[in-house]
Amino acid sequence: MNDAGVEARIATFLAKYTPAIEAQLRDARRRLRAHFPRGAEMVFDNYNALVFGIGASDSSRDSFISIAGYPKWVTLFFLNGAGLHDPDGLLEGDGKQVRGIRLKTPADLDDPAVAALIAQAIAPHRDALAAAPPLATVIKMEVEKQRPRRPAASNKA
Repeated sequence: MNDAGVEARIATFLAKYTPAIEAQLRDARRRLRAHFPRGAEMVFDNYNALVFGIGASDSSRDSFISIAGYPKWVTLFFLNGAGLHDPDGLLEGDGKQVRGIRLKTPADLDDPAVAALIAQAIAPHRDALAAAPPLATVIKMEVEKQRPRRPAASNKA
């Protein structure tokens, strides 16, 4: 699929969200991609969320940082976040590896403390990213059965 086709598919994935979350996802994706002139952006329209992962290649196991869209928020995930130095206590989660930051706005990606975490996440992959081709996007997963991408309607009258 060519770049225009990939972006058209992504637009259909994004259109499942409310306009506010769609805009946040678009902006967060743009801001995260700005850190990666080289590598692969992998798109997973999975059961739980729409995820934009970054790695040095388009192998899913190479993904180490991602943006995920949920019905009410967008989260920045660090797949090896448990090992990051987080002096500001921004990282949430208690799993063995993954940590995340629920973004209040996409501009949170530009916050110096968040940028420092992103830089730490990139460091072990710096050589592989430098050797990678220019950043390209590939759709890795698209599932039919998904949780709703919009918040449930309130039943209050």
